Amino acid sequence: MSVTIKDVAALAGVSASTVSRTCKNSPSISEETKRKVRNAMKELGYEPNFQASNLASRNTRTIGIILPVSAREVYENSFYLEAIRGISQVCNQQHYISTIVTGQDEDEVLDAVRSMSRIGQADGFILLYSRQNDPVIEYLHREKLPYVLIGKACQYANQTIYIDNDNLLAGDEATEYLYQLGHRKIAYLGVDNSLVFSADRRNGYQLALTRHGIVPKPEYCVELPSITAVEDTPVHALLRSASRPTAIVVSDDILALTLERICTETGLSIPADLSILSFNNSLFARLTSPQLTSIDINSCQLGMEAAAQMISHIENPGLPATKILVPHQLIERDSCARPASHE
Repeated sequence: MSVTIKDVAALAGVSASTVSRTCKNSPSISEETKRKVRNAMKELGYEPNFQASNLASRNTRTIGIILPVSAREVYENSFYLEAIRGISQVCNQQHYISTIVTGQDEDEVLDAVRSMSRIGQADGFILLYSRQNDPVIEYLHREKLPYVLIGKACQYANQTIYIDNDNLLAGDEATEYLYQLGHRKIAYLGVDNSLVFSADRRNGYQLALTRHGIVPKPEYCVELPSITAVEDTPVHALLRSASRPTAIVVSDDILALTLERICTETGLSIPADLSILSFNNSLFARLTSPQLTSIDINSCQLGMEAAAQMISHIENPGLPATKILVPHQLIERDSCARPASHE
């Protein structure tokens, strides 16, 4: 004879509804009660039937993770892998499933999101990026589908749940660090300015320079369409110019690796000729030589917070939109030093 939820309730000395809510890890149940219920489940060998419960509530317990449009580089960027790891940890703890949504272009991604929502394959979506004028956001908002952004909202900001770093402050602090080392010729290398994090880091860089009375030079601010689009760009011209910078703030570790290679090709030594400070504190920052000084944005924590908020809002639809800032920290390594001579 199979064990039922009523058997567990009787052994634990609680109601059947308390057992049900414990199985869903409801915050309304105390930790002591949860422990009693779980001990009773273990003693009786009871396995909760999440599939039947989901059918009854029309809840799929599935969250779609939307990656930015990319043919390849997204899969090579450890930021996305770490964020997905954080999302998966929370989903596993809360008995949710996560599924990846991506595509070669915006239309492909949008079609996938539409298809999943129409046939009820996901209860909500987490976007691992924030982009200006994003049609995916427009669709999710119009259809009143739950979603969470990793990044600062620039559409429907007051109605959007988002998890972010203070990228403006991070860009400012990175530039200030180089300034305090004695650098005055500080450049910025970033990616697509429609990505909000990159625009904020650039603005933080400019803010720090302006605070010290340094007028940002347009030629010192190089923004590329993608992380891999570095070949034959203004970067080469900047490093070969007579007024080349002595330090560069780079918006991503992978981009910084490419910059290191270009420096080697042009005969520049790091950090003797050029200091490099990047973002993400990925594995790449530690594997390269010299190791990169980098801003750790706590990518895994961003993912964990996003999943926790998504699940909370799925299970409590009336909650107001939450905005959470995850702190960053600068990790000092070997790619930054004082300039050879004070400028």
